[in-house]
Amino acid sequence: MKKISIVIPAHNEEGNVALVHQKIKEVFDGLSNYDFEIIFVNDGSRDNTQQRLEELSAKYKEVKFIEFSRNFGHQPAVKAGMDLAYGNAVISMDGDLQHPPEMIPEMIRKWEEGYDIVLTIRKYPKQISYFKRKTSDFFYKILSSLSDVNLTKGGGSDFRLMDANAVEVMRNLNEDDLFLRGLTSWMGFKQTGIEFTANERLSGESSYNLKKMITFAFTGITAFSVKPLYIAAYLGFLFSGFSVLGYGIYVMYSFIAKTEISGWASLIMTIVFFGGLQLIILGIIGIYLGKIFKQVKDRPNYIIKNKNF
Repeated sequence: MKKISIVIPAHNEEGNVALVHQKIKEVFDGLSNYDFEIIFVNDGSRDNTQQRLEELSAKYKEVKFIEFSRNFGHQPAVKAGMDLAYGNAVISMDGDLQHPPEMIPEMIRKWEEGYDIVLTIRKYPKQISYFKRKTSDFFYKILSSLSDVNLTKGGGSDFRLMDANAVEVMRNLNEDDLFLRGLTSWMGFKQTGIEFTANERLSGESSYNLKKMITFAFTGITAFSVKPLYIAAYLGFLFSGFSVLGYGIYVMYSFIAKTEISGWASLIMTIVFFGGLQLIILGIIGIYLGKIFKQVKDRPNYIIKNKNF
């Protein structure tokens, strides 16, 4: 009997963990040919999530948990679950039931057809605003164009199935700034995607605010490409050329026409403009240097305080 491991990061999900376990159990009750385990990863929750997980684990043999020493983030939590999941296939999904467990049989069916990785492509329901749809599409378009990995529009969800061989490769990767969606694309293997419509969050609030999303985007871009560095260099050459041509012609004209070169306004604007451009370029370089700084320390992505394996 093949075993499916379900990895679920949980941060302040005390109201959801029991229900998501129930939904998954109902799904596998209809899949009699498969055994399953659910690995919850408590990512530094401040509520009673850990207590709920211990109660579930004591009652159901298929429920296991990992407790972090503090909040390390969503991506390290998914990685921790995959590091300790040794099923024939591993499915990662969120613990708020926005990733519908009813998709699991179709994911397994695609896996049995020979696909090593089964991705999910998120479709937004009609009530989602036009702004939300367009900003999401813009995010994936920019991320794909600026990085060296190709992310399908809506295919950046961490709701995916991976064969044990692909999980073993992921387990051996040692990166500080984890961007699992990009790593999944970068790894290769035989992949396919299936569409799903996200459910409404049942309880609690999402921890993904605008700041975290922007940071996540920067992580994805800088983790897989040096294109921003090239863009910074091109901008430097471009504006330097414009300044030499534009102001050079202006100065030559002023001398020939014997007109006074007025200039406090233009001088200040020039200084501010190129000063800002230099700060942008230095910031981009600084991001890459910061990544190197953190990577050479070789600190672990997470620290496990407790587990029931």
